[in-house]
Formats: sequence, structure tokens, C-alpha cells
Amino acid sequence: MKLWQGAAGLCVNNENKILMVLQGRPDEEKTWSIPSGQKNQNETFEECCAREMFEETGYQVEVMEEFFVKKGENSEWIFEVRYFYTKWIGGERKFQDPDQLIYDIAWKSADEIENLELTYPEDRDLLNRIVTNKGIK
Repeated sequence: MKLWQGAAGLCVNNENKILMVLQGRPDEEKTWSIPSGQKNQNETFEECCAREMFEETGYQVEVMEEFFVKKGENSEWIFEVRYFYTKWIGGERKFQDPDQLIYDIAWKSADEIENLELTYPEDRDLLNRIVTNKGIK
């Protein structure tokens, strides 16, 4: 089995909305997620998080702290994704994803997240707990 490692960044604005991206390959249905991606060999998880946030949204963030780790496997891969709280520090909304998989960038409220088609549906409860200030269990 191959190991896949990545990072995801959670950025919440002053209106208590989460920064999300609409993504997908050209031939598949587009779904929403927080910015995330694969860790390069010589970077830390924190560096990966900041890079992916910038690549997918155009926003520069300060990576604050890790709050969740998702691990799993399928027939080909073992995966580990580390989730980080981030703080917006600059940049502007810009489509610049090198993989050209991002179709929209938006700030989403708890009500909106409840009804979105998510790339990772298992993240819905986690995102809702954060945006409604109920914390991580």
C-alpha cells in the first residue's frame, strides 16, 4: 500500500463563516471542501497547509494549531490528513490552483454547510461544530 499524507486548513472569518472551495475534476460532479492537498516530500504539514490555502484560494494564512487528524485506508492507499486552524493574514480571492480543480471560492455559514454537497461528507459534523463554536470532540 502507498502512503498519502496531506493537510487541510480551516479559516473562519469575522462573520463566523468557513472558507471553502468548490472542486472536482472536469468529468465529475463538483463538491465543496475546506482547502486541502497533498504534502510534498520536503515540507512540514504546516507548510503544506499554508501552501494549499494559498494555491486554492489566493489567501495567505498563518497556520495556528492542529486540531484533528483523519486516518484511513482503502485497497491502494493508507492516508493521513492533518487539519489546522488558520488565520487570514493577506492576499485576495484568486483562482490559481495549479491542478485546475477549483471552480469557486466562498465563505460558508453553518446553515449553508448543512446543505452543501461535500467532497468529504464525514467532515460535515466537524465543520458545523466549529462554526457554531461547539468545539471538537
